Amino acid sequence: MTVERAQDVDQTLVPPVEESGEILLPGFKEEGEEIYVASQWRLMWWRFRKHRMAVLSLVVLGLLYFGAAFCEFVATNDPREVYQNLTYAPPRKIHFVDENGFSWRPFVYGYKATRDMETFKLVYEEDRERKYYLHFFVEGDEYKLFGLFPGNIHLFGLKDADEPLYLLGGDRLGRDLFSRIIYGSRISLTVGLVGVFLSMILGTLIGGISGYYGGTIDVIVQRVIELLISIPSIPLWMGFSAALPADWSPVKTYFGITIILSIIGWSGLARVVRGKFIALREEEFVVAARLINASEMRIIVRHLVPSFASHLIASLTLSIPGMILGETSLSFLGLGLQPPVISWGVLLQEAQNFQTVANAAWLLLPGFFVVIAVLAFNFVGDGLRDAADPYA
Repeated sequence: MTVERAQDVDQTLVPPVEESGEILLPGFKEEGEEIYVASQWRLMWWRFRKHRMAVLSLVVLGLLYFGAAFCEFVATNDPREVYQNLTYAPPRKIHFVDENGFSWRPFVYGYKATRDMETFKLVYEEDRERKYYLHFFVEGDEYKLFGLFPGNIHLFGLKDADEPLYLLGGDRLGRDLFSRIIYGSRISLTVGLVGVFLSMILGTLIGGISGYYGGTIDVIVQRVIELLISIPSIPLWMGFSAALPADWSPVKTYFGITIILSIIGWSGLARVVRGKFIALREEEFVVAARLINASEMRIIVRHLVPSFASHLIASLTLSIPGMILGETSLSFLGLGLQPPVISWGVLLQEAQNFQTVANAAWLLLPGFFVVIAVLAFNFVGDGLRDAADPYA
């Protein structure tokens, strides 16, 4: 081959050689050598952060759970405080410009309510003579953070105002909808976490044992799964609601039902895990683990389960929004939590009346938060599934 022909060869096919004589893989810079010694979790993080929607959704979930954890601090008002003169008050408009020009500090105007003599409902307008500026870390209603630490400092709010902020409007009793949504996120976002993790553990172990051993154990487990799947969930939910102690609080009752249903709800995941184990139990890495006298439980937990961790992660991230939707729908229908408990489903009960929604459309905003949380979990699940896929 002549020198001219040799120069025409695609240089990407030739591994670059450093002066030291070390050969690097094509497509990797010198600092890319850290890939060879990186842990599996670090490789997963590198893959995950390339999924922009998953990273953005993770930030959204972080903000939602921050608000749920510190709802007393984030909420602007007491969610149960009633303002009878501000029923169905619309959301306030945040302004930066007034008659004097631009203002760096945002502000809102006061409410001016008048009675429509034809419909007899209150009509709200902005009172330009009353202007309130928004501040961070303002003193407001007293609370106990996590029920333990007293305080009265809120993340933001109005100073020296005789009216609440009403960032997202008020409900039929004049209660602050924004504060109620923030308080409701604590229950709606956390009520399913315990149940989902419990279902995942039971489904993985029982399904793994069924698929790995087969035979009589597999037959018994599959018949139990078919029995559990055939039970309708809503009548079961109503039966458990009646069977639990009557002196339990509504939140304790709901957590009890959620845990009981999660113990029963492992059946779907167990079937999938069983199929994966049947396909993988004769693979070479399983045979090699048997040859070195690894225990059966170690083979299941340390070898087989991590081989399809991407599917388990996807199932987990899809089960959590399923729990959120379950709580919301059942509370909306009156079968789940009931007032005075605050959750997104309970708040959506206000939106059952079409006439009310037509006059106060902001009462549907709790549903918007449900949609955002469910979509965020789905995008994060997609990113984690791709990052954990060993064949990627």
